[in-house]
Amino acid sequence: MSHRVKITETIFRDAHQSLWATRMTTAEMMAIAEAIDEIGYHSLEAWGGATFDTCLRFLKEDPWVRLRQLKAVIKKTPLQMLLRGQNILGYKHYPDDVVREFCLRAVENGISIIRIFDALNDVRNMETAIKASKEAGAHVQGGISYTISPVHDIDSYVKLAKDLKELGSDSICIKDMAGLLLPYTAEELVKRLKKEVGLPVQLHCHYTSGLASMTYLKAIEAGADVVDTALSALAMGSSQPPTESLVAALKDTPYDTGLDLAAISPINHHFKNVSEKYKEMAAPRIVDTAVLSYQIPGGMISNLQNQLRGQNALDRYEEVLAEVPRTRAELGYPPLVTPTSQIVGTQSVLNVLTGKRYGVVPKEIKDYVRGYYGRPPAAIDPEVKKLIIGDEEPISYRPADDLPPQLDEARKELLAKNQQFYQQEEDVLSYILFPEVALDYFKYRAGK
Repeated sequence: MSHRVKITETIFRDAHQSLWATRMTTAEMMAIAEAIDEIGYHSLEAWGGATFDTCLRFLKEDPWVRLRQLKAVIKKTPLQMLLRGQNILGYKHYPDDVVREFCLRAVENGISIIRIFDALNDVRNMETAIKASKEAGAHVQGGISYTISPVHDIDSYVKLAKDLKELGSDSICIKDMAGLLLPYTAEELVKRLKKEVGLPVQLHCHYTSGLASMTYLKAIEAGADVVDTALSALAMGSSQPPTESLVAALKDTPYDTGLDLAAISPINHHFKNVSEKYKEMAAPRIVDTAVLSYQIPGGMISNLQNQLRGQNALDRYEEVLAEVPRTRAELGYPPLVTPTSQIVGTQSVLNVLTGKRYGVVPKEIKDYVRGYYGRPPAAIDPEVKKLIIGDEEPISYRPADDLPPQLDEARKELLAKNQQFYQQEEDVLSYILFPEVALDYFKYRAGK
């Protein structure tokens, strides 16, 4: 099974999303982009996830311009993005015409590899994005949202990967957002994916539990083709394992990455310097083994703490941690990744603070139980379902089937608000995904 292992560098996307609330600027990326392009990475994850929202909302930058600027300089290394299936980069489902247009524009603006996942592993929510990305000419990576529960096992993940292959995926990514994947489980899962699905396999693990480097090593020995790492200045904690450590560990072995640590070092030094700017907001880079008990991703933990802090109830944090697995089980064991992590987390906080479980139920929870996010991995507890939506019957069809086309109407809306707001066709997509945030940015861009 020996083979040269490839590395996807996450420094421009998930590393700073996990540790710096996605605040790295385009200028900070461009300052080192040419040097990164020379390293020989399999790909550079540089877009998608929370970067789009943060660019517009906090940095007053156009994410489409960022992508074009990076592509103009990074010519050897494929640029990769993370796409939430029918959710695109937002927190709800969007119509098929919007999904298709977004995938096309992403590729036209510089994306070569699109990793597509769904929070519930519902392939119906991934099909349109997979087909549109393939038609646009991208390499499509079907994502498995990895979690642990009585209904999630290796057989279920192999079946999911087969479904993703049938839809047209070119490779499979095991997306371990909470750092729950154990080394020997990874070994078995990778072996079976390679044997029974026959596509290249990539691992994306977070370091939250302290397991990820060991998990990578066993996965590599089992035949994994690519792993995601982050330069050490933004590695570990809720980010990925350090690039340099893995390169060193595999050097002069049959899995040697071929990457040059001497060339990587000055790039990492750049990010060490940049990190001084973010030290006040940076997440602590610690190992949190509680994730193995509560199965809560690092980003979700900070959200829970912020919600409790806002209610002057941080002293009830342990109660909320214990409530999350219970709520998750009652809701059919959804993997805890955007947006389901926010949905389950908020309901858990409300259950604890109000003292009456499901006494207060947000709209998102009602929509989830109604089936508007997709098919839960397991049946929702009947009593909980009755508390949330009464005798209403959830939908059994694909949620996006209810959504009429939106592109043309949104374009008219945007032009009607102010013709200066429409400077490129991509502005329409920004407006659809984040209407208020995009309008604020367009006003800023127009100098209003």
